[in-house]
Amino acid sequence: MRITSTSCICPVLVCLCFVQRCYGTAHHSSIKVTRNQTKHIEGETEVHHRPKRGWVWNQFFVLEEHMGPDPQYVGKLHSNSDKGDGSVKYILTGEGAGTIFIIDDTTGDIHSTKSLDREQKTHYVLHAQAIDRRTNKPLEPESEFIIKVQDINDNAPKFTDGPYIVTVPEMSDMGTSVLQVTATDADDPTYGNSARVVYSILQGQPYFSVDPKTGVIRTALHNMDREAREHYSVVIQAKDMAGQVGGLSGSTTVNITLTDVNDNPPRFPQKHYQLYVPESAQVGSAVGKIKANDADTGSNADMTYSIINGDGVGVFSISTDKETREGILSLKKPLNYEKKKSYTLNIEGANTHLDFRFSHLGPFKDATVLKIIVGDVDEAPLFSMPSYVMEVYENAKIGTTVGTVLAQDPDSANSLVRYFINYDTEDDRFFNIDANTGTIKTTKVLDREETPWYNITVAASENDNPGLLSHVTVGIRVLDVNDNPPELAREYDIVVCENAKPGQVIHTISATDKDDFANGPRFNFFLDEHLPVNPNFTLKDNEDNTASILTRRRRFSRTVQDVYYLPIMISDGGIPSLSSSSTLTIRVCACERDGRVRTCHAEAFLSSAGLSTGALIAILLCVVILLAIVVLFITLRRGKKEPLIISEEDVRENVVTYDDEGGGEEDTEAFDITALRNPSAAEELKYRRDIRPEVTLTPRHQTTSALESIDVQEFLKQRLAEADLDPSVPPYDSLQTYAYEGQRSEAGSISSLDSATTQSDQDYHYLGDWGPEFRKLAELYGEIESERTT
Repeated sequence: MRITSTSCICPVLVCLCFVQRCYGTAHHSSIKVTRNQTKHIEGETEVHHRPKRGWVWNQFFVLEEHMGPDPQYVGKLHSNSDKGDGSVKYILTGEGAGTIFIIDDTTGDIHSTKSLDREQKTHYVLHAQAIDRRTNKPLEPESEFIIKVQDINDNAPKFTDGPYIVTVPEMSDMGTSVLQVTATDADDPTYGNSARVVYSILQGQPYFSVDPKTGVIRTALHNMDREAREHYSVVIQAKDMAGQVGGLSGSTTVNITLTDVNDNPPRFPQKHYQLYVPESAQVGSAVGKIKANDADTGSNADMTYSIINGDGVGVFSISTDKETREGILSLKKPLNYEKKKSYTLNIEGANTHLDFRFSHLGPFKDATVLKIIVGDVDEAPLFSMPSYVMEVYENAKIGTTVGTVLAQDPDSANSLVRYFINYDTEDDRFFNIDANTGTIKTTKVLDREETPWYNITVAASENDNPGLLSHVTVGIRVLDVNDNPPELAREYDIVVCENAKPGQVIHTISATDKDDFANGPRFNFFLDEHLPVNPNFTLKDNEDNTASILTRRRRFSRTVQDVYYLPIMISDGGIPSLSSSSTLTIRVCACERDGRVRTCHAEAFLSSAGLSTGALIAILLCVVILLAIVVLFITLRRGKKEPLIISEEDVRENVVTYDDEGGGEEDTEAFDITALRNPSAAEELKYRRDIRPEVTLTPRHQTTSALESIDVQEFLKQRLAEADLDPSVPPYDSLQTYAYEGQRSEAGSISSLDSATTQSDQDYHYLGDWGPEFRKLAELYGEIESERTT
């Protein structure tokens, strides 16, 4: 196959490529390729090789940015099978085939129909094949070849990171590196000088320079001073084609700022200053400002101020405002125009951050002289003391003098002073002050126990200038008098055990007094002498502001009396002494042998009898069950239907029930029972009212005489006989009950109910020593003995 191209095909054809470029595309170099050999330049011998495929491909080249009206010729394809009769058809496939690159299928000529840009795509890969036009069968295998886009200088250098902002310290040495700039060229760096860039400075001389090859910017002068010029704008150019004429160029701007160093000392604008300060200036207040200038900035301009000399060193002080870098002059002591009218201060300002590289520029500090003139002003009255403390007794009469304050005019005029109280609080309402003398008096009766201390504010002003005021604090202490009697410290819950012994301490009490310590303790405890001696308890003064409650007798009983009251008296140690009376409540409780309280309630006797909680619950359940049975039984009884009216043929006895509970043997008015006790008091014989009697009634006086002549046994027999012989008795039994005890026995009653009223000399105290089995018996007999004693 023969290949024809407008560019060199292989390194050995350099001469042919040169001839082609010189004489144009009309003269083409041709290479004839066969299957078994390769044709070289004329004059060289043929070299035989192993048989290879029918064609060998090399690279094609096409210039970018072609602007001609006709398609650009790229090269020619030719197969050895092509005899020139048009039977061979050439096919081109791959990148850009048919769109960018077209081929004449008969001649094999390849043309580029579009302008190409190497910066977008550097080469194209295509495939070529020769086929038989009649049979469409390939004459040779398909092969791959490359078309490269040949570069031209069509891209200028560019600074991708510009513009630049950079800083460099002032006073830097010449040649100090500032910044390195880099420009990029999109052209092919391997072909010609299209991408070879050279740097130059267009603006910024003579202060800065740039390296043509590396693009490094450096300072070009010594000791560039920021205070003279701070900002510089430098323009750097990058040009391709090694800077030759016709090359393309690009530029960028570099903004360079000189940063500050401490190369300037502070300086006061003046060597002498004068300041006016009134004598009324408050201590600690700022009275003036002073400032030294520093051409530097930032921390290099920071400075401190100090007073290095002068007669006002102890009166004034100076501090530094870090924001404004000013010296703030403050007053340390009050001024007095009448004593000293002026002061002189030597003030120094010095940098705090020093750079020893520039120490040769001189000391980084400066000094000035400040003269202070004290101004005379009308001053407020001055009190003789910064504060006052006065005392007055409580309950003092209204108008009692508490104390006196004194204020004077410090000026030479010595004007008269008037006093008054600032009634800002309620405490001030208890006092008033004499406007001319400053004497403070009471306006109300004071109570130390309510308010022991008062704080008031007294103001003083000159008669000539009432608006000029001065104030002073007056503290008034209220002294105590013995006007409160002592009382118990709290409500006491006092308990005495049933098994207490005589002389046993059951509680200790104490007292308190609202008065001061001098009129309170020591407290005296005693019983009221006007009352009878208490047989149960007594009081013992412990002489330490406490008292003990003691028992007088043995054993107490809750069933007899569960609460006792003990009146006591308490007196304080004031002059004159005050006393008060109180009543102590003492409860009787059941205790263990070691004194622990077991219970103080009467319902606790069940548990003391030995019944546990489980047993009590079981008993309660049984009672509930019994009550339920009774209720059920009554409900069933009421459910039976009975006729409301009893017919006359019903011969049953009518039973009338009276739910009346008697008052016992002592109730002699509700029911007369003499009829049962004495047969002679029985009433006359009465027949039943629900039947009609058929016998002749015995006269009443005869029945009465008969009853008086017989005893009870005969009376009962008579009644029984009457019932048996009565023909009107119903045919069912009738039970009649007669309750009669008989005559009183001469031996008296043998019941134990009244045994408590009888006197006995028997001592049952030994029962408490028999052990826990006899504890309940001992308590019962102990209660009986306590009741007798009471």
